[in-house]
Amino acid sequence: MLQYPAINPIALQLGPIAIHWYGLMYLVGFGAAWGLGCLRARRSDNPWTATMVGDMIFYGAVGVIVGGRLGYMLFYDVSGFLHNPLLLFKVWDGGMSFHGGVLGVLAAFWLYGRKVKQPFMDVADFLVPFVPIGLGAGRLGNFINGELWGRPTDMPWGMVFPSGGPLARHPSQLYEFLLEGVLLFLILWVYSAKPRPRMAVSGLFLLLYGCFRIFIELFRQPDPQYGYLAFNWLTMGQLLSLPMIIAGGLMLWYGYRYPKYAAKAEGHS
Repeated sequence: MLQYPAINPIALQLGPIAIHWYGLMYLVGFGAAWGLGCLRARRSDNPWTATMVGDMIFYGAVGVIVGGRLGYMLFYDVSGFLHNPLLLFKVWDGGMSFHGGVLGVLAAFWLYGRKVKQPFMDVADFLVPFVPIGLGAGRLGNFINGELWGRPTDMPWGMVFPSGGPLARHPSQLYEFLLEGVLLFLILWVYSAKPRPRMAVSGLFLLLYGCFRIFIELFRQPDPQYGYLAFNWLTMGQLLSLPMIIAGGLMLWYGYRYPKYAAKAEGHS
């Protein structure tokens, strides 16, 4: 059994201004995505420039923050939101929904695609390989905050969290960091290194994330406001991930099934 390494969630205190590790993790994710996007933009087989990458990251950052926070309040804490709508702006306390963030990012990709007159799926295929970096950084932020811990376990790496009671629990935030962050990034980075059919890269992201999330939810403590939705194991996170698996599989199938349409995106992934 391991003891949780208590970490002050505030990284830096500047008078009345507190800079939280959770917020810094998002900056790490956006910064890394911008750097890797600029690196990928140097390839001669795509239409993107470093300036366009910066604009895309800005649009995506707004989509992540707005969609993630709003999605959390609507999916997981609608009563708290209705009681105090100002909770929507307290992002430093955690409470960001990945699934809400996806919707926000999709809206941002669509708006940016309209601005530069590029197909929505080409924008998405270029950017989604960088998304796992932010996901992994966010899970580290959850770990530092001591939140979203796992179910009780007797495994030797079980960890006692300050807010999780006396029982050792799965450090499920670290599981998510490794699968949704590190592994998913490596797969997508390698896969997108060569031209792929339009929507294939985005489809693979949706498919793999959905599978990883459903698997990890087996070790993660369900959200207290919902508990298990059915069968004493189905959680809200699994339910929201299932459509991602279906959509991702269909996008991969369609991209490879109709090469004439997919060929338009070669060199844009």
